[in-house]
Amino acid sequence: MGILQKRLKKASEFFNSIIEKPLLTSTIVLVFVTILVLALSMPYYVKDFDSFIPQVLAEAHGMIFDIAVIGILIFWLNKNGETRQRIRTYKDEIDDFRLWESEEAAFRTVGNIKRLNRHKIHEINLVNCYLPRTNLNYVNLTGSNLNSANISQSSLIESNLESARLNQTNFENSNLNQANLRSAYASGANFKDAFLIKAYFENAFLIKANFCNAFLMEADLKGCYLMGADFENASLYKADLRGAKGLTVEQLSKVKTLYLARFDDEILEQLKTNVPELVGA
Repeated sequence: MGILQKRLKKASEFFNSIIEKPLLTSTIVLVFVTILVLALSMPYYVKDFDSFIPQVLAEAHGMIFDIAVIGILIFWLNKNGETRQRIRTYKDEIDDFRLWESEEAAFRTVGNIKRLNRHKIHEINLVNCYLPRTNLNYVNLTGSNLNSANISQSSLIESNLESARLNQTNFENSNLNQANLRSAYASGANFKDAFLIKAYFENAFLIKANFCNAFLMEADLKGCYLMGADFENASLYKADLRGAKGLTVEQLSKVKTLYLARFDDEILEQLKTNVPELVGA
C-alpha cells in the first residue's frame, strides 16, 4: 500500500509539474491531438486520397482566416486592457498624492493629468490636490472636480475647465489667460491677483468668488452668477458682463477700471450716475 501511494504521489507531482508549464502542456496536447486525428484520417488517405486533399486545403484556408480574426481580436483586447490598466494606474497615483503638500506630489500629479489627457480622459478627480507653481497650460479638465484644490502661482494658459467644479479652489496669482471656464462651478474660488485676460466665464457660478486685484481685461462674464463676488481693485477693461446675475453697483464701485466694459443698460446707467470716473476712465 505504501509503494502504491508513493507512485501515485510521484505521478501527481509529475502531472502538476507539466500543468505548471503552459508551453509544455500545449505541446503535449498538440502532439496527442495530431496523432489522434492522423490515426482517424488514415482510411481516407488510403481509399480516397485525391478528393481528401482539396478538403484539407479548404479547411486550411478556413483555419488561416480564423487565426487572422482571432489574432486581431486578441491583439485589440490586449491593447485595450493595457490602456485601461495604464489609465487606472495614473488615477491611482493621483489618489496617492492627494493631500500630500510637496513639490514632488504636485509635479507628479500634473504628469498624470497630462498622461490621462493623451488617453482622451478629461474628467479627473482632483479634489484637495496640491498643485501650486505647476505648468497646466492647454490641459483639458472639462467636467473635472477640483474642489478645494490648491493651484496658486500656476500657469493655466488656454486650459479647458468648462463645467468643472472649482468651489473653494485656490487660483491666487495664477495665469489663466484665455482659459475656458464656461459653466464652471466656482463658488468661493480664489482668483486674487490672478491673470484672467480674455478668460471665458460665460454662465459660470462665481458666487462669493474673490477677484481682488485680478486682471480681467476683455474677460467674458456674460450670464455669470456673481452674487457676493469681490472685485476690489480688479481691472475689468473691456470685460463683458451683460446678463450677469446678482451684480450690483456696490461691487463694481470697488474696481480699478471699467473702461469700455459692457453691461446691461440698467447697470450701465447706475454706474454713469454713481461712479462715472470708472466707466469713462
